[in-house]
Amino acid sequence: MSRGRRAVVTGVAGFIGSNLADRLLAEGFQVSGVDNLSYGVLEQVPSGVEFHREDIRGDALERVFRGADVVYHLAAKNCIADCQEDPVETADINVTGTVRVFEAARRAAVPKVVYAESSALYEGIARMPTPESDVRPESFYAASKLAGMVFADAYRRWAGMRMTALRYFCVYGPRQDYRRTIPPVMSAFIIKLLRGERPVIYGSGKKRRDFVYVDDVNDFHLLCGSDPRTDGGTYNLGSGVSYSVRDIFDRVRDLLGADTEPEYRPDLPGEADETLADVAAARALGWEPRVDLTTGLQRSIAYIREHVMSGKEQPSAR
Repeated sequence: MSRGRRAVVTGVAGFIGSNLADRLLAEGFQVSGVDNLSYGVLEQVPSGVEFHREDIRGDALERVFRGADVVYHLAAKNCIADCQEDPVETADINVTGTVRVFEAARRAAVPKVVYAESSALYEGIARMPTPESDVRPESFYAASKLAGMVFADAYRRWAGMRMTALRYFCVYGPRQDYRRTIPPVMSAFIIKLLRGERPVIYGSGKKRRDFVYVDDVNDFHLLCGSDPRTDGGTYNLGSGVSYSVRDIFDRVRDLLGADTEPEYRPDLPGEADETLADVAAARALGWEPRVDLTTGLQRSIAYIREHVMSGKEQPSAR
């Protein structure tokens, strides 16, 4: 347990951030959260969190960060389709906002910063599984994450900050944001099939993705907050296994006992044909993805049945 330690989570009202806050509270942390609710949902913020409705591009971060033992920076504009439509806002949030987080952490003398990069940095890489050393961004979203990576390196070198970069692959689980312009496939398929509607597959369905359950990701978040071996490191967080989009549809349909066929639409721009994580670096620290795909889907279905289909979740704050 980490009784008495304090953590701050940016993007705390989002999918990964709210799950991380739950986990930190369970581990005994005092948790503060930052979110401007442009993408996050207030009802997802755990009740034990000291919540600050602030923008990461604003001036309040240093005050919120003071006294924190670790900052987890997850806030971002992260829907690739939306980022392709508005590269200026993408850069403003993901680059300027991230630099403001780093600077506030420096001024507040935060001992450790753990921040989100993205597997989108591997968009132009053909090597599978992909190690952390290979980077070739293509979309505006990936370019914004590359800029954050460069600034993080500068803060490590010139300010001596202890920082860890995490490259999430396709994280899924409870609270996954189905409200996005193009929702993640897991939640989109589940919700459509539960409603008796035809889910949409963009492209042929042959694109392959490395899916990792949110609880496994949070295992590594906790490790980063306490293990100095992660200082200065960059880690892929995936399952090390890839599935096609059509594979995922078929699995969800089988679990729900449905017989609906998907609707195929033209492919989306800016997406990689395949993602597959080389997770050797994370495994070397004792981490292991533990939740298999079937179990993760069953948990996701149960959450959506209870919280989304029942109407318990409120509309987005946007």
